[in-house]
Amino acid sequence: MMVERNHAEINVKRQADLLSVNRTSIYRHRKEHCESEENVQIMHRIDEIYMEHPYFGYRRMTRFLRDQGFEINYKRVRRLMQFMGLEAIYPKPNLSKRLHAKYTRPYLLRGLTIDRPNQVWGIDITYLRMGKGFMYLFNIFDWYSRKVIDYELSSTLEKSFVLKCLKRAFSRCKPEIMNSDQGSHFTNTDYMELLEKEGIKVSMDGKGRARDNSRTERYFRSLK
Repeated sequence: MMVERNHAEINVKRQADLLSVNRTSIYRHRKEHCESEENVQIMHRIDEIYMEHPYFGYRRMTRFLRDQGFEINYKRVRRLMQFMGLEAIYPKPNLSKRLHAKYTRPYLLRGLTIDRPNQVWGIDITYLRMGKGFMYLFNIFDWYSRKVIDYELSSTLEKSFVLKCLKRAFSRCKPEIMNSDQGSHFTNTDYMELLEKEGIKVSMDGKGRARDNSRTERYFRSLK
């Protein structure tokens, strides 16, 4: 899904119509981040590598890129991965275990037969390549029907765009279980209180277990 603001032949309105994107969600966000063409190409490659090796931090990613012929340093890779919202899937040593445990929940889907719509929704955040930059996509995905329940685009990673989309989706229907990773958008007080208020069980992928949310990850891979 790509919307180019300065496309030579198709304006934003027409692009939004063709892609079934609400163009107000594009206009209302701040101007998208701009990167050089070289950095965009590097980010494309980082994305491909990360999809295969989600446990790579910026140091391992840098070494991997160097082995493939890229002349790049750790500092640059770290900045690009931070910009893309990518981090290795392992517990950070400086994270308070007591605080983190308060807002994490066990994985509830192991061995569970998923046999009806709205039994389990998966949620995640990824980024979309937008011409010379990126925007973030929050997506709600039904594990049984494999249909997109709702989504929201943002030029930043503020948690408000996640909560806004969830509230909009809950006004139409609700899942029995919501599954996510242990990212900061899904382990904060506002998120937990919203799901508790709606009577929704919270399930979270185990740290270092990217396969726990495999259906949602496959959807994002297909989307990209």
